[in-house]
Amino acid sequence: MALQQIIDRRAAGKNKSIGNRERFLRRHQEQIREAVRRAVQGRSIRDLERGEEIHIPRKDLSEPVLEHGPGGVRDLVHTGNRDYLTGDHIERPKGGQGGSGSQASDSGEGEDDFVFSLSKEEFMQIFFEDLALPHLVRTQLAEMPEYRSHRAGYTSDGTPNNLHVLRSMRGALGRRIALGTASRRELQALEERATELRRQPGEDPVARQELAEIEARIAVLKARLGLIPFIDPIDLKFRSRVRTPVPTAKAVMFCLMDVSGSMDEQRKELSKRFFILLYLFLTRHYEKIDLVFIRHHTQAQEVSEEDFFHARETGGTVVSSALELMANIIQERYPSGEWNIYGAQASDGDNWESDDPACQRLLHEALLPACRYFAYVQVVDEPKNLWRAYEEVAATHRNFALRRVSDASQIFPVFRDLFKREGATR
Repeated sequence: MALQQIIDRRAAGKNKSIGNRERFLRRHQEQIREAVRRAVQGRSIRDLERGEEIHIPRKDLSEPVLEHGPGGVRDLVHTGNRDYLTGDHIERPKGGQGGSGSQASDSGEGEDDFVFSLSKEEFMQIFFEDLALPHLVRTQLAEMPEYRSHRAGYTSDGTPNNLHVLRSMRGALGRRIALGTASRRELQALEERATELRRQPGEDPVARQELAEIEARIAVLKARLGLIPFIDPIDLKFRSRVRTPVPTAKAVMFCLMDVSGSMDEQRKELSKRFFILLYLFLTRHYEKIDLVFIRHHTQAQEVSEEDFFHARETGGTVVSSALELMANIIQERYPSGEWNIYGAQASDGDNWESDDPACQRLLHEALLPACRYFAYVQVVDEPKNLWRAYEEVAATHRNFALRRVSDASQIFPVFRDLFKREGATR
C-alpha cells in the first residue's frame, strides 16, 4: 500500500497555525460575535472595513480538564496542630480568602483578558454572517458593466479595416534593407572589380578566369536579392483597440435622514445601521464611491458624517427640502452620465401633508430619472402620510423601493430584501 503525504501550503505567518486559529474562532464564536457587534456600534461608516482587536475574558476560555483521582482506600498521616483534633469540622474561610480565583489582589497581580486581532476578511465574514450576503452579490447592480473602446498601439494581426498602411510599408522597407545590405555591398564591390578587369588590354587568361568567377558570383547575389519579398506578413501592422470600463466604477450614495423632534436616538440608530450596510454593499461593486450626508428638519443641510449622526439640531419636518438639496448637488457635482447615483432615505414618516405633493414631484421629475436605485426606510411600523405618498411613486418607478422597520433585528432581512436580484427566491 502506497503511503500518501498531504502537505498544507497555505500561507501562514511564523509560529502560527491556520488550523488552530480556525478551531479557536469556531469554539468561541459567540464571544467574537458580541465583540464585533460592540465594535460596529462605535465605528464610522468609512472605518467599518478594517480589522479589530478582540478581548475575551480569561474565565470564558476555561475548559473542563480530566484528572486522575486517588482511587482505592489509602491511609495517610498528616501533620497535626494544637487547634483541631480528628473528626473536627473546619469552617470555610470568610471573605473569599483561600480561593484560587484570577481576580487582581492588592499587590497588583492578576490575569488580563485574552486579546487577539481579527483580520479584515475575518471581521467582515463575521459581520455578514446574519446577512446572507451571497444573495446580495448576485444582484443586478453588479451585472451592469459598461465599456469603451480606444486605441492601444499596434498589433501583428487584425482585421483588414484596421490595417495601418504607412506603418506596414515602413516595416517592409526596413526588413528589405536589413536583409539585403550585405549582399548589395558585396555586389557593388564585385561590379566595380569586373569593370576594371574589362578595361585591361590583352588576353590575360588569369584576368579572364577571375572575371568569369566574378560574373557568376554577381548572378548569385542578384538572384538572392530578387528572392527578398517586397512585403511579408510579418510587416503588416494593425491598429489595436482595447475595451476598458467607462467611469461606471464611480458611484455616489446620498444618505438622507430626518432629524426632526420625533426622531429619537433609537430611530437614528436604526437609520445608521441601514446606511452602514448600504455603504458596505456599494463598496464591493465600485472602486470609487462618494458619500453625501444630508440631514433635514424644516431645512436641509449637507453635513459631515459626524454631524450626520451626532448633531443635536432639531425642528419640524419638511422632507422636500432634503430632496431638493439632493437634486441640486447632483446637478452641480454628479452628472448622471458619469456617476452611478444611489439614494437612501430614513425617516419616521411624519411630514406636513401640504409638502407631500412637492416630494412626489421631485422624485418623479428630478431624482428617480437620475438614480440607479433609491430606497426609503421608515423606522416606525405604522404607515404615515409620507409612506402613503411614496407608495404612489413606487407604483410607477421600479428603481424606487420602500420598507418599514421598527426593531434592530429587522434591519438585516429588510436590507437583504431590498437588494435581492429580481427572480430570486425570497
